Amino acid sequence: MQIAEKPLLRIEASSGGKGITLTPRGPLAPVAWPIVKVINRVFESEKPISSGPEKFVFSTWIPPAPSQAFDRMLSAQVAALTGRQIPDQFSIGIIRACPNDCIHCSAPSRKGDILSGEEIAGAINQALDLGSYLVTFDGGEPMLRKDLPELVSRVDQRAIATSFSSGYGLSPELARQLKQAGLYAVRISIDSPFEQEHDRIRGRAGAFEDALSGVRNALSAGLLVDLFMVTSPHNIDQLEDAFGLAAELGVHELSLYEIVAVGRWADHQDEVLTSADVARLERFHKEKNRGAGPRVTALPYLLGPKMFGCFAGRRWIHIDSAGEALPCAYMPLSFGNIKEKSFKDIWREMSRYPWFSGRCSCRMRDPAFRKAHRQILSGDTA
Repeated sequence: MQIAEKPLLRIEASSGGKGITLTPRGPLAPVAWPIVKVINRVFESEKPISSGPEKFVFSTWIPPAPSQAFDRMLSAQVAALTGRQIPDQFSIGIIRACPNDCIHCSAPSRKGDILSGEEIAGAINQALDLGSYLVTFDGGEPMLRKDLPELVSRVDQRAIATSFSSGYGLSPELARQLKQAGLYAVRISIDSPFEQEHDRIRGRAGAFEDALSGVRNALSAGLLVDLFMVTSPHNIDQLEDAFGLAAELGVHELSLYEIVAVGRWADHQDEVLTSADVARLERFHKEKNRGAGPRVTALPYLLGPKMFGCFAGRRWIHIDSAGEALPCAYMPLSFGNIKEKSFKDIWREMSRYPWFSGRCSCRMRDPAFRKAHRQILSGDTA
């Protein structure tokens, strides 16, 4: 089937026993082949969440195929080949309130106004108009936002809607409402597969049980569930245990991110992942995706320069709960507020920022980037 079509390039997809294989056609096909080969390598060598004759679900991070959102994902890849960046990953902080007190919180402030439902809906519409295919609700704890189902329903067929959660407040009733509103997947965060350690990091007894309860309620409602663990030197040795927990719970995916020296962790730049740790995540990702159990997505590997590169400012834009537009949720570098500037103008300026050109690893791990933005990253704007 034909997935995407441009004047000089079209992308065709064929279904096989292991999923989908993409083939570029047209005059620009030779230019498209490098990125298509990367996508095919991922699709063909790793297990999808599900693969059937009518529907292919590779990951909670990727729209199902066939779908309009999947078409737009491929169109975004084609656009990138021609130098036109699209904010295909759009996340938005919809609340500051949170029952937890995480020691690594990247956004510890809990004060000030938050965006209204109308402002959030407006941002979603603008992101969709610019090509976003993944809309993620973030917090605080998004489940505490009473109008969350209504906000989810604002994401139309052009994109998939996902939400982070600690599990707190994700009741059976709310899970059913979110499924009915169109939520594609929920990402339940854990910091350790061991209850005592998870609760310690979250700063609250009962946080681990809330996570497990949220997982069970989301699965019962028919939602895709991703167990999301921020990896650090403190839990890098718990990968097998995390995978075992994910398999025991029956979640669809285990996603592994990396801790960023920002927010409450800003003074811990020596307690982040090393290049050897990232290589370890890559090996774990590849090993687990050749066997039984949930799909594993090691984001430091996939978003590294060997694969797709960091999306911050290139493919990802984050709006915090006050309306400030950031390259990602972990980079406090504002390019304007959506209450004052259009999404389109903000994205034009952000995507042209010199530091975001070319594929690279996380810029927040780059000493040169941190030095150049030291005043902003430290919170000293005087």
